[in-house]
Amino acid sequence: MKVIFISGGVISGIGKGISAGSIGLLLKKHSLKVSFLKCDPYINLDAGTMNPIVHGEVFVTDDGYEIDMDGGHYERFIGITLSKDNSITTGQVYSQVIKNERNLKYDGECVEVIPHIRDEIVRRIEDSYGNNDILIIEIGGTVGEYQNDIYYEAERFLKQKLLDDLIHIHVGYLPIPKSLGEMKTKPTQQSVMLLNQRGIFPDIIIGRSEFSIDLVRKKKISIATNVSDNNIFSNPDVDTIYKVPKLFYDQKFDKRILDLLKIKPSDIDFSDWEELIKNIDTKPKKNIVIGMVSKYHNSGKFSLEDSYVSVVEAIKSACWNKHIGFKIKWIDSESFTENDLSECNGIIVPGGFGKRGIEGKIKAIKYARENKVPYLGLCLGMQLAAIEFAQDVCKIKDANSEEIDELSKNKIIHIMPDQEKKLLDKNYGGSMRLGAWDCVIDKNTLAYRLYRKNKISERHRHRYEFNNEYRKLFESHGMIFSGKSTDGNLVEIMELKDHPFFIGVQFHPEFKSSPILPHPLFLEFISVIISSNGSI
Repeated sequence: MKVIFISGGVISGIGKGISAGSIGLLLKKHSLKVSFLKCDPYINLDAGTMNPIVHGEVFVTDDGYEIDMDGGHYERFIGITLSKDNSITTGQVYSQVIKNERNLKYDGECVEVIPHIRDEIVRRIEDSYGNNDILIIEIGGTVGEYQNDIYYEAERFLKQKLLDDLIHIHVGYLPIPKSLGEMKTKPTQQSVMLLNQRGIFPDIIIGRSEFSIDLVRKKKISIATNVSDNNIFSNPDVDTIYKVPKLFYDQKFDKRILDLLKIKPSDIDFSDWEELIKNIDTKPKKNIVIGMVSKYHNSGKFSLEDSYVSVVEAIKSACWNKHIGFKIKWIDSESFTENDLSECNGIIVPGGFGKRGIEGKIKAIKYARENKVPYLGLCLGMQLAAIEFAQDVCKIKDANSEEIDELSKNKIIHIMPDQEKKLLDKNYGGSMRLGAWDCVIDKNTLAYRLYRKNKISERHRHRYEFNNEYRKLFESHGMIFSGKSTDGNLVEIMELKDHPFFIGVQFHPEFKSSPILPHPLFLEFISVIISSNGSI
């Protein structure tokens, strides 16, 4: 088994996940079976209960596990399907060790961080090997934080077992202060020193900066860190993360990794990725504006797209595939006015929870329906589309969701039967309808035309569902329930007659979209926008 650890230094959000995904893609193209493991230092058992504004999107796996958004990057880059085995949190580790102690599995020992917490991490890493050739392990956070020290200790311990079969790649930040105009290497030097203090001596350094690293800077880093300048690679700013694999490939980064791991390289076919980059770089003849009506993107004076990263990447992938230029207009649902949508050629209402900003989203949906603007509703976006339709088309003025108004007499969206007790017991974490569920699609519908098959599987993350008592009323007013659960009880897809594109889905199609294989819902959404706006 070959293991690659990846750490980050100086600042958070430096792009370790993108580097990991890019490395994984290159190694996979050498006919190697590659998998990933993300080690997150938070005490949460999973990412599901964390605010996306603080931590970014919660990514859901097929087996119903809620993991860090880097899992989405891993899947999109190399096309694998992750599971709960691809994620470790400190909360999981401590929880298991305490459980073991209560069950006397340590034979009366004094249970301590070292060795017991460390050994539990090592056990989980070794359980993740599977039948893969290479396991890429990303350590969350930034070196120097006390929260992730135990993961470096686990790596140091594992290195004694694996020796040359384990290498460490460190991603360091190289700032270029405008007042100086020079790339500064000291922050990366110091972050490597922090690694050394933890018994970790990196084999490779990736320099993240605005521009590529020159030889002068490489030699400075090399002298300070004992990492050969041949093992220092550049990862400069690019206009899309999907250019990073080609950036590494051009530097022969993959061959250096294989050389260190004593793996013979093979001839690789990079044509699919080169075609993707060609599509990205092709100057579009037309441009569209997509309104994203959301509430998790504003953080003080800054806007954080990471809260909806899979939706954003799904939009990009579809637009590149259709050779169309695009701009995503972020619209705060709490301060929404119709003027915000005046320039939008399409509207998306993504997933979310709670009462805040709901009225703005419903108004945006009404605008899309009445003005024949292509609309895509994801999870909550489908539920709110149902509420708007009930209020304004079916004339049920007090129609609402049980999540928003428990006292409403017309709960168009209500709690799923198995979820009601969970909420009463305050069982919130990891208890929603999660993961991949099958959906049966009716023929002669838009959904069937897009998927081209009768049964599909999509990933879910919700507690509430469409209230079936209102199905016939909706259908009599022109709503089509084109996709349902295999038992026919749960509405999965609804679409509107006599509209260019108005579709809501109870699932999250963005989790299964990739730059090489864009999701059909997003592809059609973009196609209809293009055909509906000949003057774009």
